Amino acid sequence: MQQYSSLPDHNSQIDARPKPLTTIEQLRALWLESSLNQLQSRLNDCLLSACKTVPQAGAAEAKILQTVVNEINSAVNRSDLALTDCAVGIALFEPQETVATVCYVSCSQSPNSQPLFLELLTAEKKLLLRLQEVIELEDLQQLENQQPPSAWRLADDSGNVMGWLIIAAVPLNSAPDSLIKSLAQLRSQLMARFAKHCTTALVQVRHISSWQQRYQELSNSNQELERTNQLKNQFLANTSHEIRTPLSSIIGFTHLLLAQGYEPTKERQQEYLNIIQSSGKHLLALINDILDLSKIEANQLEVQWETIDVPMLCSNVFALLKEKAANKGLKLRLELDPDITTLVADPLRLKQMLLNLLFNALKFTSQGSVGLEVVSKGLFVYFTVWDTGTGISQEDQAQLFEPYFQIAKAVAGGEGTGLGLAVTRKLAQIHGGNVKVESEVNCGSRFTLVLPFKQEVGMGGDEGVGGDEEAGGDEGAGEEKYSSSPLPFTLSSSVDILLVENDLPNANLMQIYLHKLGYQVTWVKNAAEMWEALAQLDPVVILMDVHLADGNGLKLVQQLRENRQYRRIPVIVQTAMAMKGDRETCLAAGVNEYISKPIDLPLLASLVAKYTKASTKVDGEWGVGSGE
Repeated sequence: MQQYSSLPDHNSQIDARPKPLTTIEQLRALWLESSLNQLQSRLNDCLLSACKTVPQAGAAEAKILQTVVNEINSAVNRSDLALTDCAVGIALFEPQETVATVCYVSCSQSPNSQPLFLELLTAEKKLLLRLQEVIELEDLQQLENQQPPSAWRLADDSGNVMGWLIIAAVPLNSAPDSLIKSLAQLRSQLMARFAKHCTTALVQVRHISSWQQRYQELSNSNQELERTNQLKNQFLANTSHEIRTPLSSIIGFTHLLLAQGYEPTKERQQEYLNIIQSSGKHLLALINDILDLSKIEANQLEVQWETIDVPMLCSNVFALLKEKAANKGLKLRLELDPDITTLVADPLRLKQMLLNLLFNALKFTSQGSVGLEVVSKGLFVYFTVWDTGTGISQEDQAQLFEPYFQIAKAVAGGEGTGLGLAVTRKLAQIHGGNVKVESEVNCGSRFTLVLPFKQEVGMGGDEGVGGDEEAGGDEGAGEEKYSSSPLPFTLSSSVDILLVENDLPNANLMQIYLHKLGYQVTWVKNAAEMWEALAQLDPVVILMDVHLADGNGLKLVQQLRENRQYRRIPVIVQTAMAMKGDRETCLAAGVNEYISKPIDLPLLASLVAKYTKASTKVDGEWGVGSGE
């Protein structure tokens, strides 16, 4: 069998010694690859640094560009290759501009040497390569096209030019032409390779920056969503607590009154009923705060501008605070500039703003005083609510007017939903004013509501903001303003009223109340029963619920208006619809009046009386008042 061997023949001559790199071409190739490897290493460091941090806009690109010019300068000025007295730079320009500016430059020339000039093909024109030097785009293109070139464009795959890499060299006067030409070609080869690496790095860092920006946007969005979710959960928890507390009183004391065999004294029974009414108003105020904030943020809050008697309004507000202040042993102080008599505002909303600030002051004050100071400054009136309470830290002040935000002490105390101050500031802004706070921990607080004396023409919303003013709410928005003070009365003769109501408790409430006032009330619970009743009755007024089991109350109103026999009967709608546009929807259907639930009984009596035109007389033993 024939055998083969990889060993060399003994007679063959093989020089196993490493051959020295003796040719200039080999030295230049080694120098070129070494320089490129060094550049790539430095660029990789720049890209890695860009990935680890989120630099300011353009910082990573600037680092890459400066690295490129530094590495080129280091490479071309090595003495062993005699490529000395060279300067390199990068000129940047905006796409819409016709000039570029030298933004990065590196030069090895001695301090005493003259500035380097870059000669164009036209011998009479020279360009100075130094920082902030302006170069026209046309000149850069000529530098790029000359042989060998002196400028290389840095363009991405889409052809977008990011800058120009430029080199300037002092001619070697004593060197032969062949060497000068050879070195120029070598520099040109080096610059072209460096330009390619530089372009690749710039594209990569832009991708990194774009990704980082997107990541930062998503991170910020996630943080905002998380914060919103936390606020929502906190709001739901606070609202749940706030709702359950008065509901517990309502249900509990109602249970006591209904308990078989339990017969409380008249005084005790009155106390229970007052608690039930107060708790019910607390729930209503909570709902109104939520609705107010929603309407304000949707720019749908209705306001009614009126000329307000400021001293009277302040007195009415303080009347609502007396009991709560007395229970805590606090003194109330009112200081009113005698020159202030009136201003133009929405009276319901102004009272709401002042009550929010004053109730907060009472809540955070355990001893001392709570006061309201009203002064004028130029075209504005300043309502300053002050207290001697716990004060507010600077950290909490920064978030104080954020929706749902609560100071920890308030949360611990189980009061409020964190909406009052947010609503107050937004209402102030609607009035062309603002709310500001001054406070120190353990030194009390001062909240100042600033409002203009007059409103500019065109400001405000639709007319008709009404409802339970003392509750600070918005139920009954759009109703005519009738007295909410007790208006019990009896009639000289009975008047037939047709009540169309789907809800049994509400029907019983209105039927009992109106019957005690002397009206004859016929109650039906759906559309079919209404038509049957109309065939037998001649009602003076129809009280219509909107949501019925077998139809829509507003459609029934439209049918009544289309019927010659019933078209002139006044219709008062009572409904839980209390959002923006609900009143207009009802009026468009043909109703005469709109009253939202929960029913304000004195307001209901006033509306009924308006259309029955019956003579009334006050009955001091019966009636449901406003509770204030």
